[in-house]
Amino acid sequence: MDVTLHLAQDPQADALLGHSPLAALTGMLLDQQIPMEWAFKGPWTIAQRLGSDDLDAHEIAAYDPEAFAALLSEKPAVHRYPGSMAGRVQQLCRYLVEHYDGDAEALWRDVDSGKELLKRLQELPGFGKQKAQIFLALLGKQLGVRPGGWREAAGSYGETEAFRSVADITGPESLAKVRAHKQEMKAAAKAAKAAKATGTARA
Repeated sequence: MDVTLHLAQDPQADALLGHSPLAALTGMLLDQQIPMEWAFKGPWTIAQRLGSDDLDAHEIAAYDPEAFAALLSEKPAVHRYPGSMAGRVQQLCRYLVEHYDGDAEALWRDVDSGKELLKRLQELPGFGKQKAQIFLALLGKQLGVRPGGWREAAGSYGETEAFRSVADITGPESLAKVRAHKQEMKAAAKAAKAAKATGTARA
C-alpha cells in the first residue's frame, strides 16, 4: 500500500496514511465529533509521540493505558475526547493482534468479496456499519482494494463522485464538497427532529 492521500491536508500525515494500513484504520476510528483533517492527522501525531515513523499494533496494544491516554492528551490533543479515544485505539490494536497478528492489511489482503470485507470491518471495535462502509469506499476508491461487489457493499458511499465522506476527498475542493454535504445532512436531521417534536407536542 503506497498511495498519495489528502485526508489530513498535511503532507507528512497524509504520507503516513498512504502507506500504513494501521494509520488509515486509526484515522477512520478517530473520525467522529471532530473535523476530518484533525482525525486523520491523529495517527501521525501518535506515531511522533511514540518516537516512531509508523504505528505498530503490538506496541500500542501492550502500552500502559494511562500512559497512552496521556500521550493522546498532550497539547495539541489528538481528539476532543483523547482519553476515551485512546482506549478505543488500544482496543482496535488488541483486536488486530488477536485476530490478524497485528497486520491491519490482512483485513483485506485475501478477502473474496466486498460483502466479506464489510463484515470484517464491522467486526472491528469502534466500527459500526456506516464507518465500515465509509472505510470500504476509501479502500476501493483510493487504496486500490476492490474485491467483487465492493461498491455495492459500501452502499451510497461507494457511488462515483458521491462526495459523501472521506472516501471522496482528494484535495481542498473535494473536502469542501464533502463538508457541505455533511452540513446538509446535519441540517436535514435537525429539521426532521424538530418536525417530529412538533408533531408529538400537537398529539
